[in-house]
Amino acid sequence: MYNNPYSRVNAVNYAITYALTPNPNYKYFPLIGDNGGDCTNFISQCLRAGGASMVYNASHPWWYNHNGNSSTKNDTWSIPWAVAHSLYWTIKVNYEKKLSGPKGLEVNDINKLQIGDLIFYEDAAGKIFHSAIITAMPNGYPLISQHSFEALNIPYEKTWRPNKVHFLQITI
Repeated sequence: MYNNPYSRVNAVNYAITYALTPNPNYKYFPLIGDNGGDCTNFISQCLRAGGASMVYNASHPWWYNHNGNSSTKNDTWSIPWAVAHSLYWTIKVNYEKKLSGPKGLEVNDINKLQIGDLIFYEDAAGKIFHSAIITAMPNGYPLISQHSFEALNIPYEKTWRPNKVHFLQITI
């Protein structure tokens, strides 16, 4: 974790810039009922801003392609780029197997977290359904920024009601 080229500052600055007003250069995924949402698309953008390289292979893809001039309607992306459950497992496996792309070591202690680390939220059925980025740590307490709903520097417990919360230390 000490020799980590991940720029937490760049990831957090990106998150703060686009937490409340999504970046128009990326497709926005609206929340429809209890489905969909832009949370993981936003988190992937933050990881990219922090220096994570896109991965185009079949075994652990993580990428976003702009396929138009100024419109995002023809853009394409990998499933882990935009789906919380898939991103969670992709970055955990990347860490465990020392693969390319963003990586995450799961920890149980919030005192081990820093700005730029991620929090994933799990429902009662065991599915990861939401993701957020830590953008401030006043007195060692994580504040998050997220999409679906758009929020900037809110307490990590004040978001969706999870059955379990997963804390991931991020490396690239």
